[in-house]
Amino acid sequence: MRFLARAHQMPVRLIVGAFVLNSGLSKLKGDEGTADYIHGTAKTAYPFLESQDKGEFTRNLGAAEVALGAALITPLVPTLVAGAALTAFAGGLTGLYLRLPGMREGLRPTQQGIPLAKDSWLFGIGASLVLEELARAREQRRTRRTRR
Repeated sequence: MRFLARAHQMPVRLIVGAFVLNSGLSKLKGDEGTADYIHGTAKTAYPFLESQDKGEFTRNLGAAEVALGAALITPLVPTLVAGAALTAFAGGLTGLYLRLPGMREGLRPTQQGIPLAKDSWLFGIGASLVLEELARAREQRRTRRTRR
């Protein structure tokens, strides 16, 4: 596994990382109304979250976003790791879009669903980073076998 991000990966990692980092910091600074909204939305889509304390849930979510944003921004974090974390996180966000009532008509977003539908872009970015790294690793293994 490569331990430095490639130069061409850094623009997308910086932009997405800054966005996710800002979102996390906003959640960490949020008030009780913010926690009510975030936890209420999450437990509607994922009922198992009902039992979690709304303030603790929001703080944990904010901390996870800060960590993910920092990992994306930091070139020393391998792209495979950062991309996999982004894909997993965005998968959960995309699940909100798919599970919350009124967010979509078929797969097409409603006006209210557009902010959640955009999280599918994060999923695509994360998956692309992972797939690029896996393809490069496979090509390197193939090249090494050919040289022998």
